[in-house]
Amino acid sequence: MEGVAMLRQLIGQVQELCELYGSPIPHNHLHQPFFTRHHQLRWCFLDIDSSAEDECCNLIMRTEHSGNFNMLESDKPPPTKKPRKERNRGKLPNVTNSAEVMEQRIWKEFPEDLFEAVIARLPIATFFRFRSVCQKWNSLLSSQSFSQHCAEVPKAHPWFYTITHENVNTGAMYDPSLKKWHHPTIPSLPTKIIVLPVASAGGLVCFLDISHRNFYVCNPLTQSFKELPARSVKVWSRVAVGMTLNGNSINCGYKVLWVGCNGEYEVYDSMKDSWARPGSMPSNIKLPLTLNFRSQAITVDDTLYFMRSQPEGIVSYDMVTGAWRQFMIPAPVHLTDHTLAENGGRIMLVGLLTKNAATCVCIWELQKMTLLWKEVDRMPNIWCLEFYGKHVRMTCLGNKGLLMLSLRSRQMNRLVTYNMSSREWSKVPACVLPRGRKRQWIACGTAFYPCQTAVA
Repeated sequence: MEGVAMLRQLIGQVQELCELYGSPIPHNHLHQPFFTRHHQLRWCFLDIDSSAEDECCNLIMRTEHSGNFNMLESDKPPPTKKPRKERNRGKLPNVTNSAEVMEQRIWKEFPEDLFEAVIARLPIATFFRFRSVCQKWNSLLSSQSFSQHCAEVPKAHPWFYTITHENVNTGAMYDPSLKKWHHPTIPSLPTKIIVLPVASAGGLVCFLDISHRNFYVCNPLTQSFKELPARSVKVWSRVAVGMTLNGNSINCGYKVLWVGCNGEYEVYDSMKDSWARPGSMPSNIKLPLTLNFRSQAITVDDTLYFMRSQPEGIVSYDMVTGAWRQFMIPAPVHLTDHTLAENGGRIMLVGLLTKNAATCVCIWELQKMTLLWKEVDRMPNIWCLEFYGKHVRMTCLGNKGLLMLSLRSRQMNRLVTYNMSSREWSKVPACVLPRGRKRQWIACGTAFYPCQTAVA
């Protein structure tokens, strides 16, 4: 028991020293377990028998060798609170050294091609923060190998590029994975006229000015910008626009199609940088084309689909063969504000179903055998109750598997997303400018798959 007496004497000295330096040990801590944390020593008297004496001596020796008693030396000033980083460094010297060895031995020799493969799989917002790490990482945008890595990554949810009523010359992008709004600035877009996003493909967004004269293509993430050459056919009436890729990657170029109500149309090929008219509208397609301009074109493989009315149906154009087709498909009854959508190669329809004073958002799928619309889902009833008795208008801001719907009336303004694969409805946070307070009213928009390496 001599060792126990020595231990108690040592503990008493430690307590006196703590009190001397202004860190008395609270009385209620005298019966807590023995431990040392953040250089504050808390001790207790334990009922130790002879069998535990050796363990206590070993514990004291380990504590002495760990350096935790340095603060008790009489020739040093009273202890002061250190930054957390410094405290952790003092506690774990071996771990820090090991991390430094690992960093030099492994990360310094990490293969560059694997760096690109990892960075290509980062979330888009994270990637653009990583660009500031070094000049080499910033130059990845123009790297052919990095572009190939990005092409191998499966497509995530599309983003939405939108225009607000308050800022018609600047866009607002919504990232559904983070549920966050971004406010990019595209200095190359004209500021004296209003340009609207009308189509997208391969990470690029196609804009058309409000006078329907000039086309622009831009990557909103990198601000890669191009004004398309003037059209050879002068049509100033309203036109419908579609956009596709020439192949599986943006590296193969893209095409833009516009079509007017009188059957005029042209195709722009980025590889040739020119407009061309491959042929004329076939005679079996009834003119004029009463196109539904509220519905943007959708793309399935290399074919564009446009919605028309009178007669109700769909008009399609194959960007490879140049063939036009039309399908007479009656719309569901009591349907308003309906637009086409696409999900996994299937043609979908989204619209407002209004009967009496009740209004609900419904989703249909086109049946290939019967060419009829079949309802597959509708908005939860508890959400639709908010529309009861109100004159609600709906705009579909994106049609690529994930929909963004703008629902508004005199009393409300709502943004929701609908995932057509999981059938999940989600509310979208308000779009507010940085350092602003007023909610922005979304006027129009389009969906696009974000791509770091797409060049206009």
